[in-house]
Amino acid sequence: MSALEDLSSAIRAVSDTAGSAVVGIGRGIRGSGVVIADGRVLTNAHNLRGDEVTVTFRDGRSTVGKVRGVDPDGDLAVVEVDTSGAKALAWSEAETGLGDVVFGLAATGAGPARVTAGYVSAVERTFRGPGGSRIGGSVEHTAPLAPGSSGGPLVDASGKLVAINTNRVGEGFYLARPADEALHERVDALGRGESVTRPRLGIAIAPPHVARRLRASVGLSERAGLLVRGVEDGSPAARAGIREGDLLVEAAGKALDTPDALPEILAESGLPIELKIVRGDEERSVSVGGTTDASGEA
Repeated sequence: MSALEDLSSAIRAVSDTAGSAVVGIGRGIRGSGVVIADGRVLTNAHNLRGDEVTVTFRDGRSTVGKVRGVDPDGDLAVVEVDTSGAKALAWSEAETGLGDVVFGLAATGAGPARVTAGYVSAVERTFRGPGGSRIGGSVEHTAPLAPGSSGGPLVDASGKLVAINTNRVGEGFYLARPADEALHERVDALGRGESVTRPRLGIAIAPPHVARRLRASVGLSERAGLLVRGVEDGSPAARAGIREGDLLVEAAGKALDTPDALPEILAESGLPIELKIVRGDEERSVSVGGTTDASGEA
């Protein structure tokens, strides 16, 4: 049997094994999802537009599902829906490595799922989720994905789940969240209704090079930090007295020398948190997110 015949057989086998677990998410198939358990569908958080979503199965049945749990920064969500007639996809127990052959599946509406083939082109890739947070440990692969494929499964030749397709990287390369133990635990928690909420200050940050340029333009000394370019009304930052133009240089005693440092420290420390800010050339410390913020407002 030729290599092409082997590939054709593998694609048909994957479709037979995993195809019924692939569903469409949203009216008009905004994205894809995968049945992971009886009554549970996993998809990307960016495919959702509220607490309910239309789910379309291979047999043409469409029904409304309820969002059970969502992790916006991790771009994951579990939807509770009647999955009758759709067999849950088994998770692979093998670690996905460079060069492994993989198959991407996506919903097409009523009818069989789209199946494409490729290989793992890189591992441990990092990208930014919908909210700007970094998502690490991702698998890069070359199985072509059409619009509406995000949230669909990446499977091995036996039709077992190895990753969840999430992001496009340039032309012909795609990133997927690996179906490892960490993802399994996160998805189980989302299925129990344990949505992930991360602490937020309510500020917009300018890139470091913008901060350096602006400080230099008004004759201020160069200082590593994150420049506040906006403060949300009523936010913890606003209540603490943080203003547009402040330079954040430390959080919880740790230097803020990259844009990713602040969300990482926030995720680790939570609120309240001590921030060191520079206003002009004056340095001060403020507590953000307490019952009473440093400004004295409740």
